[in-house]
Amino acid sequence: MTNVEPSLFDGTEYAPQPHKKIVNVASVPNRSPFRYPGGKTWLVPTIRKWLGGKSHKNLIEPFCGGGTVALTAAAEGLVEKATMIEMDNDVAAVWRVILDDGEWLARRILEFNLTIESVAEITKSEPTTDKERAFATIIRNRTNHGGILAPGSGTLKRGENGKGIASRWYPSTLAKRIRDIQTYREKITFIQGDAFNFFSPDTYNNDSYYFIDPPYTVAGKRLYSLSEVNHELLFEQTSKLNCHFLMTYDLSDYIIELAEKYNMEYRTIPMRTTHLVKKEELLISNNFDWLQ
Repeated sequence: MTNVEPSLFDGTEYAPQPHKKIVNVASVPNRSPFRYPGGKTWLVPTIRKWLGGKSHKNLIEPFCGGGTVALTAAAEGLVEKATMIEMDNDVAAVWRVILDDGEWLARRILEFNLTIESVAEITKSEPTTDKERAFATIIRNRTNHGGILAPGSGTLKRGENGKGIASRWYPSTLAKRIRDIQTYREKITFIQGDAFNFFSPDTYNNDSYYFIDPPYTVAGKRLYSLSEVNHELLFEQTSKLNCHFLMTYDLSDYIIELAEKYNMEYRTIPMRTTHLVKKEELLISNNFDWLQ
């Protein structure tokens, strides 16, 4: 199954196709302050094709997480408005603070003296405000193994080049990304809520684009605090949308079966993990005419 790349679903068998070139993420602007497991920086060139043309579209990202797709679409003028939806309290706090008072968060990051002791003090305390929660989330995201925010994830010990807990701590870069978001923040709406409440066929018009990137079937429980997803219900609700959509998923027989059951088209796309392991993921849509 991993070597099959269908063009359109019609119930037939498909011959193996040559793999497309893997995107070098270093060549793509990284606009998210998150070091997010499952992040989609590698997919940005594909997103540009999908949203190509005049900027008159609404983008809805119901599982926004690190927000790479929404941020890219807004920053590059691919859409007039991007709606980011996230249910996780910690991640939601970051987006609210960035959009409401991003300069505060940027300064807090620049002023923070990162040590094992200071990180422990921040991460073990219970935040009482959105700002405290947002900053603590950034700290955990940048000092935990793989940026994982799920319960049980530990802090970096050795890290990159023996830099330990500070190996993924780039305060100037993070502050710049947060400040850059302020230049296009009027294009972004953030909503904390359950993604499944935003799939009404009448919510958005035909010129809306849904980018749907749920917790995957295999790795979701390990990576995310809120990982339980009714995948079949998601496919059912997506199939009723009266607009464009693009889903990303792990390559599995179960997900392909759901795509076929709900008459969706799918493709495989190569990518490379943060550990430089080559793998394939699924793109699922109601139309791939744009993908040439």
